[in-house]
Amino acid sequence: MNKRSIRVLEYDKIVKKLEGFAQSEIGKIKCKNIKPIIDLNQINILQDETDEAYRLIIKSGNPPLFGLFDIKSSLMFAEKKGALTPLNLLRIADGLRVVRALKKYMDTDGNDDFVCISKLIKNLTALRSIEEEIYRAIVSENEISDDASRELKSIRIQLRRKNDDIKDKLNSIINSKTGSSALQDTIITVRDGRYVVPVRSEYKSRFPGVVHDQSSSGATVFIEPLAIVNLNNEIRMLELKEAEEINKILKRLSEMVAEYKNEIAVNQDILSELDYIFARGRLALELKASRPNLNLDGIINLKNAKHPLLNVEEVVPISVRLGEDFSTLVITGPNTGGKTVTLKTVGLLTLMAQSGLHIPADEGSILAVFEDVFSDIGDEQSIEQSLSTFSSHMTNIVSILNNLNPRSLILLDELGAGTDPTEGAALAMAILDRLLSQRIRTIATTHYSQLKVYALSTDGVKNASVEFDIDTLSPTYKLLIGIPGKSNAFEISKRLGLDESMIDKAKDLISTENKEFEDVLSGIEKDRKLIEEKRKEIEAYKLEVESLKQKLSKEINRANDRRDRLISEAESEAHKILASAKEEASEILSEMNKLRSRTDKADIKRAHELTDSLRKSADQFESMDFDFLNIKSEDDIGELKLGDEVEVLTLGQSGHVIELPDSKGNLTVEIGILKVNSHIDQIKRVKSSQKAESETKIKNIIRDKSRQSISNEIDIRGRNIEEAIFELDKYIDNAYLVGLKEIQIIHGKGTGVLREGINKYLKKHKLIKKQRLGEFSEGGDGVTIATLK
Repeated sequence: MNKRSIRVLEYDKIVKKLEGFAQSEIGKIKCKNIKPIIDLNQINILQDETDEAYRLIIKSGNPPLFGLFDIKSSLMFAEKKGALTPLNLLRIADGLRVVRALKKYMDTDGNDDFVCISKLIKNLTALRSIEEEIYRAIVSENEISDDASRELKSIRIQLRRKNDDIKDKLNSIINSKTGSSALQDTIITVRDGRYVVPVRSEYKSRFPGVVHDQSSSGATVFIEPLAIVNLNNEIRMLELKEAEEINKILKRLSEMVAEYKNEIAVNQDILSELDYIFARGRLALELKASRPNLNLDGIINLKNAKHPLLNVEEVVPISVRLGEDFSTLVITGPNTGGKTVTLKTVGLLTLMAQSGLHIPADEGSILAVFEDVFSDIGDEQSIEQSLSTFSSHMTNIVSILNNLNPRSLILLDELGAGTDPTEGAALAMAILDRLLSQRIRTIATTHYSQLKVYALSTDGVKNASVEFDIDTLSPTYKLLIGIPGKSNAFEISKRLGLDESMIDKAKDLISTENKEFEDVLSGIEKDRKLIEEKRKEIEAYKLEVESLKQKLSKEINRANDRRDRLISEAESEAHKILASAKEEASEILSEMNKLRSRTDKADIKRAHELTDSLRKSADQFESMDFDFLNIKSEDDIGELKLGDEVEVLTLGQSGHVIELPDSKGNLTVEIGILKVNSHIDQIKRVKSSQKAESETKIKNIIRDKSRQSISNEIDIRGRNIEEAIFELDKYIDNAYLVGLKEIQIIHGKGTGVLREGINKYLKKHKLIKKQRLGEFSEGGDGVTIATLK
């Protein structure tokens, strides 16, 4: 790939951004060495990896890749039977801990969706026994644990006893009458690894012992009393034994590491590769980027692309296409209008895509894989070489023409500028002709009207322009393909206050052909704006129709709910009436049975009255219309066909038959966007011959790529308890929402007040399952590890 183009397109700044997302030095080195490649298969593999990392971070948060160091030299030293330092052994153990954490990280996800990353993690070798042995033996880079061996523990117990004996002996000397008068200060100190006391110079002859040092003033001498010389000697011997035992422990641990040197070395290579892959995924999240579709046919179709080094929230996106029906794109427009940014965006996104990086553009954007990207962008006038602007550009263009191949992308800024306009335009057309004849993909910017005409009249060449708002006298930065840029010099001058007579004079001085051409461009621009306004109106109508459809759907749902409620209430009331009628009839019949056995006229009259009452109740019950809930059509529906327009009587709404009646007479009618089940007796044909056009199904896809990537740690050092809990509460909520299982809270050691306050808060938090202080490798007492529910 052309080095000058890589520099001019600022590819190195993308590399710097990528380095910032790596979590380890070995990962940063991998990021620093990233380069565009030209093998499509290899590029697609890199894109697969980036895509998997992007999705994994969104799904599970950042992977546990902290604590990685370059340990290759340590492994070589261990292989040569050398004893590694505690620091180097701890770094090896840290790497093994990351291996285990990564395997656990992938166990929680469907590996079928993350083939590339799963394969890498599967090839990692977990060596838990070595990891745990190192952590058990080494407390820190400067301290070996007492439990590292039995011998070391025994030696240190003896040392502590001897030290206690010496301190007791020295305290008795310090507190004696002779000692207190001879001592400069009642303290015990150490010189050359031996316990001494500070004695006044004038008393040194009266204080038996070995002089080890004296103060700078000479007033004090540091004497080892004879009474503790033997004890000091014994301590010194124990210290030598301790050092010897520590060396044996380090030697033993180093031999364990050397035995698995190859596995640990492979682990480091894979871990650095994973850090590099996840750095690409984090960069994609930062840029709100997507995976491009790549091809070898020279086709570019960028949709709403943004320059990755500009603020993605503020930059105006551009859509660019090239390589299908035309191979050369000529862009015109005002200065600072975005022409050069367009060139750099296309070039830089091409380099990023060929490096396996996602690009800040809409999904479905297409980029070609080029063997080389050549650019002539910016003013690189060289005083030392006595080259003018034109000469500098032309020197570079000659080099490009001599080195290009059919799979090259050429980006030319202000082609032919810096010399006589007529000659410059002629040269520009000749250069574009040469590139066009070889079907080289070319994007060129210019101010020359001749090149606009050239693009309009030449097959395989297309005009484009950057939009300019005359009312505000500023560019909109929108790229319009197919429309040449109109010269706005006269309009701008007029709005800035230049005398109109001077503007008219200037118009008279330009050729009739140029006037006519500018008039045509003005007409095209007016038509384009009119079409754009109509398109916006149509979009507004579409939104209004969509809103009405949603309202109708809600109204129908409410009507159905009301109908169901009324039916339920009516059925309940009917059951009550039936129950009441049955009870009343039962009572009447019971009384009539009693009266039948009597012959008294009054009883017979009473029986007749009860019979009439029972008949009236029966008539009243029979007159009740319980079928008011099941409205039936009085018309003969006849034979139905799919698509027939009918009215559902229970709803009072019209629709189309989409499922014919079954053996029981049940059918389905589509009313707007709803599908309603009904019976053939409850529908009637709609006499109107007009039929509504079928509507497309509603699509409402909500895509949110701005999900926040939540770190698995929060640093609250320096806060008071109230501030810390306020930040921590928000962080725990976010961590729970994105599915983090374990978080690290860095509060520092300090006085311990913040640590205690945080632990009390965590114990009462409804989202926290358990918490503990960190191990040494995790930060010790300065870190609390919390597990979420």
